[in-house]
Amino acid sequence: MKKFFTVLGGMGSLATESYVHLLNERTPTKKDQDYLDYILVNHATVPDRTAHILDHSQPSFLPPLLEDIKQQSSLHPEFMVLICNTAHYYYKELQAATDIPLIHMPHMAISVMKKKYPNAKRIGLIATKGTIADHIYENEIKDAGFEYSLGDQEVQDKVESLIYDDIKVKGKVNAPKYFEILKTMHDKFDCDVIVLGCTELSFAQEKASDHPYNVIDGQGIIVDKSIEFAEKIRQGEKIEFDKIY
Repeated sequence: MKKFFTVLGGMGSLATESYVHLLNERTPTKKDQDYLDYILVNHATVPDRTAHILDHSQPSFLPPLLEDIKQQSSLHPEFMVLICNTAHYYYKELQAATDIPLIHMPHMAISVMKKKYPNAKRIGLIATKGTIADHIYENEIKDAGFEYSLGDQEVQDKVESLIYDDIKVKGKVNAPKYFEILKTMHDKFDCDVIVLGCTELSFAQEKASDHPYNVIDGQGIIVDKSIEFAEKIRQGEKIEFDKIY
């Protein structure tokens, strides 16, 4: 197979499944051959990202991801996408291990947000404790020139419960809990736009999108960009990935 891309997933598997579902659903098709060529790596046994970021004595997720990068690089995909926001903690190390472009999901998400909501005053961020602790999205939001809010401990507890108790453990989205989180960020913390800084939250958005709030879904954005890049490559266009942001 030529002119394909690699999806580094499994963190978690339902979020990766959501990415693939949206990828296939949004790709313009009239026949089987119109779908995109890609390799899916569902590496479900990668250690928990948040646990390691908060406590480096816990197993690191870097070695298995470096192994995936090395394996996939030998197949020469055109680009790779990493379907886990928190795993971008080691983005620099992962990109340094290959010449294949690795799309930076948080950076891409905030770049799109800046274009879509240029007049927003305050951005809300909901994510895992690991992503919050690493300031992955906070730095992107600040660099884009926006004020931001992380809510409070009550919001964070509900976010963690939605991600781990409902989606990762039960495999289901608690829509009322999700809506309550968005409402609180909008009403109590005056957030014009709410960034979903976790792919499980993107899964929640896919399954429960019937709400009035402005959200930036990093996974949904990377789906659209995957389609855009893959179709251009299929047509023989050369993409300057260092200039896509």
